[in-house]
Amino acid sequence: MSPAVFSHGDLRLYLLALLNEAPQHGYGIIQALTDRTGGTYTPSAGTIYPRLAKLEEEGLVTKTVDGRTTIYAITDAGRAELTARQDDLVGIEEGLADSVRLIASEVRQSVKEAMRSLRADLATAAQEEKKAAKARSRAEGMSDERVAGREQLQRADAALNAFRAQVRTDLRTHVARGGTLPASVVADLENALDEAGRAVTRALAAPPQ
Repeated sequence: MSPAVFSHGDLRLYLLALLNEAPQHGYGIIQALTDRTGGTYTPSAGTIYPRLAKLEEEGLVTKTVDGRTTIYAITDAGRAELTARQDDLVGIEEGLADSVRLIASEVRQSVKEAMRSLRADLATAAQEEKKAAKARSRAEGMSDERVAGREQLQRADAALNAFRAQVRTDLRTHVARGGTLPASVVADLENALDEAGRAVTRALAAPPQ
């Protein structure tokens, strides 16, 4: 709460009202004002002590020193002024109540807005995290596909090398043993290899299932 809650002279009167309840030291008065305003207004020592000194000069309060603590108490003159301005005091207390309610409402609204903003931020963060997770998943999937592709390539190379070695061995062994190698057999081999090559090409060009 802003000190403007107390218009000119109101804080002076309210200090008398507090001291009319019980003698108090300066810190206790500051704490009482904080409590009465729901923690929305905590006056500084530079605000309270000069006013207490002024009230003392006017004979409305007295002070006694107890060790390192100064205790302020209202005088009869202070009570007389308080009685004379009772209507003003009622107005001050009503104004304080209205101000506290207004500030409490503003605080609640601010909290609501902050919560809405926080929820929006969390929702945005969640969406960003989902997008990032999908991106990571795609990247990991692509990485897995590449790994699998390399493994299959190695498998294909091994199959081709094994086929080549086996056929070459069979041909060489057959010829070495005096056998003949008809042109039709070579042609059949060429056709088979050509057909196998075209089948691989078609398979690679087909869209993934």
